[in-house]
Amino acid sequence: MRILILGTGGMANQHAKHFAAIEGVTLAGGVDVDPARVEAFNQTHGIERGFGSLDAALAWGEFDAVANVTPDSIHHPTTMAALNAGKHVFCEKPLATDHAKAMEMTETAERLGLVNMVNLTYRNVAQLQKAREIVQSGAVGTVKHFEASYLQSWLVSKAWGDWRTESQWLWRLSKKHGSNGVLGDIGVHILDFAAYGAGSDFSRVFCRLETFDKAPGNQIGEYDLDANDSFAMTAQLENGALGVVHASRWATGHFNELRLRVYGEKGSIEIQHRHDWSKLLTCLGDDVETGTWSEVEVGPVPTNYQRFAEAVRLGKNLEPSFRHATNIQKVLDLATVTDRDRTEHRV
Repeated sequence: MRILILGTGGMANQHAKHFAAIEGVTLAGGVDVDPARVEAFNQTHGIERGFGSLDAALAWGEFDAVANVTPDSIHHPTTMAALNAGKHVFCEKPLATDHAKAMEMTETAERLGLVNMVNLTYRNVAQLQKAREIVQSGAVGTVKHFEASYLQSWLVSKAWGDWRTESQWLWRLSKKHGSNGVLGDIGVHILDFAAYGAGSDFSRVFCRLETFDKAPGNQIGEYDLDANDSFAMTAQLENGALGVVHASRWATGHFNELRLRVYGEKGSIEIQHRHDWSKLLTCLGDDVETGTWSEVEVGPVPTNYQRFAEAVRLGKNLEPSFRHATNIQKVLDLATVTDRDRTEHRV
């Protein structure tokens, strides 16, 4: 598979590194509107060809697939162009900025018979894969309740940089710069984490969003700091389970942490994932009577990058697909509507 890296910002380095490490995959070219950036990116990763636009790369056409690592608002037009040129697409999350655009991308990919995948990176967490396996095996019984959270603290700590002065963070706080806030940025991750781990999609949601004061007039230079910083959601899954999902960039002491607890009538599981370690805990069988939790050792699993390469090789889609990401986007869109209407909505 020859793959084109579209967008050569920070995350593109991860795409290039992971794809280059897969046997049979070649990095065919890099694309960026900034000539200096694409040149530096190509030198770093040993890529021969650079392009200033996707149109120019498509006119050349000597590649099979596109890794779309452009800003969120650019995913739709660039993915549509790649699909219509007959290229398979591996797209960064969120798939699109709204459900309608995501559905158009999904239906186009499916109609054209092209492999499509969204880089929901926490599918790479082996503990999440094992947790889903345990839930689907029936070991926890019927799922009754769940709790999910995604906590970050980069609005408090400078461990990842200073958001007050760096554009890579400021754009995430500004609607006019394409941000849907914490809901759109990491909400897509924790909703997928919860639904995948609990083994069921969402059926009803009610969400509250909050944007906190961060600067005089909530503005820094050209950036209006108006995107949401925190959300709290109550939700029901199609399997009937009731639960809560919340996320914040103000979670002091948590650099980047996801957690999921799934409670069933016969047992429970808990996943903790941070940037530096992951754990899977279970309370099953006789341990339910004593409330004893045990850590489960889990081996590595194939990454999304590896699954996409395999999907292209096989000529068939593997998860997480565009359609799955589109379903998650519908939940995100409805979350905003419920905050406005102050009432629960059916997915």
